[in-house]
Amino acid sequence: MSSPGINGDPKPPCLPRNGLVKLPGQPNGLGAASITKGTPAAKNRPCQPPPPPTLPPPSLASPLSRGTLAGGPCPLAGGPASASVPGPPAERPPLATDEKILNGLFWYFSACEKCVLAQVCKAWRRVLYQPKFWAGLTPVLHAKELYNVLPSGEKEFVNLQGFAARGFEGFCLVGVSDLDICEFIDNYALSKKGVKAMSLKRSTITDAGLEVMLEQMQGVVRLELSGCNDFTEAGLWSSLSARITSLSVSDCINVADDAIAAISQLLPNLAELSLQAYHVTDTALAYFTARQGHSTHTLRLLSCWEITNHGVVNVVHSLPNLTALSLSGCSKVTDDGVELVAENLRKLRSLDLSWCPRITDMALEYVACDLHRLEELVLDRCVRITDTGLSYLSTMSSLRSLYLRWCCQVQDFGLKHLLAMRSLRLLSVAGCPLLTTTGLSGLVQLQELEELELTNCPGATPELFKYFSQHLPRCLVIE
Repeated sequence: MSSPGINGDPKPPCLPRNGLVKLPGQPNGLGAASITKGTPAAKNRPCQPPPPPTLPPPSLASPLSRGTLAGGPCPLAGGPASASVPGPPAERPPLATDEKILNGLFWYFSACEKCVLAQVCKAWRRVLYQPKFWAGLTPVLHAKELYNVLPSGEKEFVNLQGFAARGFEGFCLVGVSDLDICEFIDNYALSKKGVKAMSLKRSTITDAGLEVMLEQMQGVVRLELSGCNDFTEAGLWSSLSARITSLSVSDCINVADDAIAAISQLLPNLAELSLQAYHVTDTALAYFTARQGHSTHTLRLLSCWEITNHGVVNVVHSLPNLTALSLSGCSKVTDDGVELVAENLRKLRSLDLSWCPRITDMALEYVACDLHRLEELVLDRCVRITDTGLSYLSTMSSLRSLYLRWCCQVQDFGLKHLLAMRSLRLLSVAGCPLLTTTGLSGLVQLQELEELELTNCPGATPELFKYFSQHLPRCLVIE
């Protein structure tokens, strides 16, 4: 029952005023709120809205209804409104484990740092083990790291679940045997279809192991064999699959001309071929056919000492669509071979003639006249290149990267020719002994330069590096 009013009439209940109601009287005769020292009595006053709680912004305070924050029915009063009594405000996770913040933060760390950070806590590992943080990276696993030694002395293959969670599509296995590769295939969940690239280095894989690997791992399209001396050309004939588009073979002593025959006949979709084989001759390059001519855009012949200009003839006629060619270390190739390249491979964007001691300035004239799309030219250790050759290159408006490491005849006058090449973004004159501080300082005119390598350059002094830091602030100068 209601308390009697002043005139003895029953007091009407508290009427709504602006959406608010007065609380019924408490047994102690006090109003809606307990009176504390210094607080006037609230008797017979319309109920006022409670003081706004200290809360996060409305978007974060989901437990409170919009009606409460907008002055709706007092949730503490009796009746239906009491069903919307709010719980405690929702708490945001600490910043150290906030996944939204961590997802943005972890992009700023290197792969090695991410491996360390993933060991901090489960929350960090859960965020870091997303495949997006590891795209384009290749784990390197040595044979001794593939097994754990149990207390009994037996070996157990390691758990690769962490690698599978990160979705690695490529692996480099070092020093492994046929058995190790079989264990890897059996224990890595993505090995059958998910692995796109495999690299075997200094491994004892045999023809049988190579055949099993490529038969079981149906997703492999990029294959690298380096320092693997136990497989033979017969293994290539029995294992290579038409799905392979990129192949690299280096320092494998059993690879000779017949290996190129297998590659050319079994890999019609080959886009990239990198070959370092000391016993390959001009005959091997004649095996390439029109099938590779349509698909192959990159050919790297590295330290193929027996290749001559006759081999270059076979290359330019069989592979006319090359955009990248390396003859690095093909020491028998001369200016005539470069002329063949320049006249027939007009689509080239990258040409590597490093460690070709017979190349002279005449070769650079051929390059400058015919290769108008060339963006990268590597002339490291071309010891017969002089300032005259650089004058030819100064007319190449598309060249962005030029490597002149250890070109011992290049002088300051030659650098002046390069100042007209406004398209240059990367220049290396490392190890050029005749360049002086005066000549090098003129390179500040190349304001678009992004990287300049001066390692082992006698003219590169501390004062010069300070000068470059002031006048080429956007350029990375490598000391």
